[in-house]
Amino acid sequence: MARSTVSRLMTLAVIAGTTFGLAACGGDSTTSPETSADTETTDSSESAEERTDLVIGVSNTLVGNGWREQMICSVKAQALNSGQVAKVIVANRNGGPSEQIADLQNLISQGVDAIIVNPSDPQALTPVIDIAESKGIVVVAVDQAVDNEKAYVAANNQEEYGYVGAKWLFEQLGGEGNVAYLRGIAGAPADTDRDAGFQRALSEYPDIKVVATVDTGWDYSKAGQQITQILNTEDIDGVWTSGTDYTVVNAFDATNTTPVPVVGQATNEFIKQLVERPEVKGSVVSNPAVIGAVGMQVALDVINGKDVDRLTMLDPRVLDMANNADELKKWVFPDQPATFASQLQVEGWTNYTDEELLACKGPGE
Repeated sequence: MARSTVSRLMTLAVIAGTTFGLAACGGDSTTSPETSADTETTDSSESAEERTDLVIGVSNTLVGNGWREQMICSVKAQALNSGQVAKVIVANRNGGPSEQIADLQNLISQGVDAIIVNPSDPQALTPVIDIAESKGIVVVAVDQAVDNEKAYVAANNQEEYGYVGAKWLFEQLGGEGNVAYLRGIAGAPADTDRDAGFQRALSEYPDIKVVATVDTGWDYSKAGQQITQILNTEDIDGVWTSGTDYTVVNAFDATNTTPVPVVGQATNEFIKQLVERPEVKGSVVSNPAVIGAVGMQVALDVINGKDVDRLTMLDPRVLDMANNADELKKWVFPDQPATFASQLQVEGWTNYTDEELLACKGPGE
């Protein structure tokens, strides 16, 4: 199997002589002596005071997905809280690499100081990232990595996301049984990395059989239809999802299927189902949408002359009602939509209030 995107990026960075560290994620990972937490002590107050007119570009190619929308809100909230950003320009539409390249070129032409991009492809954006870098624009890829050592990356560890969730599921099944595998968008870096982790876990449990694999496009409605069809045609003992979790539980209800263990992420409705329905068994794998704010802070630190690691990686946690009931209960937001990403902060990185995040207003809005 090909190496994951993050692995390729780390290899490039090691060749370039770059040192990487881990950033704390509200307890999701430990902080090593060489993390960006160390760089936060660097005195850059003079440069910080000099800039209050920064313009930040944001590029996203998946519209209508609650996780991505909150990612953008977190960029805005972190920018607003910094006091350094005058404007956030968001290029937000459904599309692939060609559309994203066009959006990035447009942001470059508008003279932005930094670009926060959730990449649609790890390699295709390399030329346009080179152009941005040549113009002094800081590029930070968030959520997913790019194969360009000139970009900074702030990402949730997607390969570990696939691995730890799959391992939890396989252990719940006693190491044997039939599993439905609901992936994301084929070719997307996060999907590729998660699959690498899933396959690594699968190799450790030879009696687990994947009887159905689908690409959901991270579309909740589509995933609901797909799992309904699977439940009507296959004998399923467990379901791994790339985040389209609560629709699986809805499909159990619609098909009168006894719930089986489900792996999902910190989605408001899925957590509510776990908290309120004891018969629903599942785990939440942390994958904070507010990684956008982490990327925003990385960009500000670079602009302010701080010594910033090229890679900031947040390691996932697995939470379930057996071990984390109190925490999960706090992650239910009755006034928010079903797809709302319930982890609002990343310790050591996010500076905004919950209210600023939920307002989703950037500077000048």
